[in-house]
Amino acid sequence: MDVFGLLGNPVGHSLSPPMHEAAYDELGLDARYVTFEPDPDDLGAAIEGARALGIAGLNVTIPFKEAALDRVEPDDLAARIGAVNTLDFSDAGPGDPPTGHNTDAAGVRRAFAHHDVRLADRHAVVVGAGGAARATAFALADAGATLHVANRTADRAEALAADVGRATPSASTAPTAGGLDDLDDRVAAADVVVNATSVGMEEDRSPVPADALHADLAVLDAVYRPLDTRLLREARERGATTVDGAWMLLYQGVEAFERWTGLDAPVDAMNAALRARL
Repeated sequence: MDVFGLLGNPVGHSLSPPMHEAAYDELGLDARYVTFEPDPDDLGAAIEGARALGIAGLNVTIPFKEAALDRVEPDDLAARIGAVNTLDFSDAGPGDPPTGHNTDAAGVRRAFAHHDVRLADRHAVVVGAGGAARATAFALADAGATLHVANRTADRAEALAADVGRATPSASTAPTAGGLDDLDDRVAAADVVVNATSVGMEEDRSPVPADALHADLAVLDAVYRPLDTRLLREARERGATTVDGAWMLLYQGVEAFERWTGLDAPVDAMNAALRARL
């Protein structure tokens, strides 16, 4: 039996187990997905323990995504983002670190692709400058979008835009950044908007001015509890294409499953299992 799992602290709220277990059941795989909650200071020991136990692959979540980077052999994307969320032990020789990937970026790209949203040559605005925003910004830039990062603290937005610009030499236009003062103008001129903050999770609020939303937009909200946020409702009312946060969550899991198994993921089964718990 193959064992996969999740490293995080806490992990009791995670939706990854039912999503991955649904995939194993759908394909008849002899596999299980379990959660591990090591002390934040014991990440290295946890990864080595997983190797010793023959665990095939691990997802990594808060607070370990950045710290894990120093304990793996990151692929190019994970190295540029500066965080990993998926570890693969299959190619690691004795004593070698596992390969580290960041499937959060793939989750963004594949969520948009599922909704037939083209990213190449589009103008994209990312609201936020934290971990989710970082993966999103690299995903959009790698897909060929022109990027603007907006954040309440402009310095953080500018730092993220600079990192993306340095690490994405293929970009034809350097990313820009700023605070929230001109967000309405930025959104009004955009093709794609992503909320990568937690605004809308605890209160019925939107980080994006409603008057700036328009029918030519594609709007992704990384918040998935609730699924139908105020931002998505207001965007839908104006005729925009809307993508809820569960699609991003789903496709990062799909990407991890496919890397670990080499199989096409049963996306419908995984999606049904995920949404049944939201």
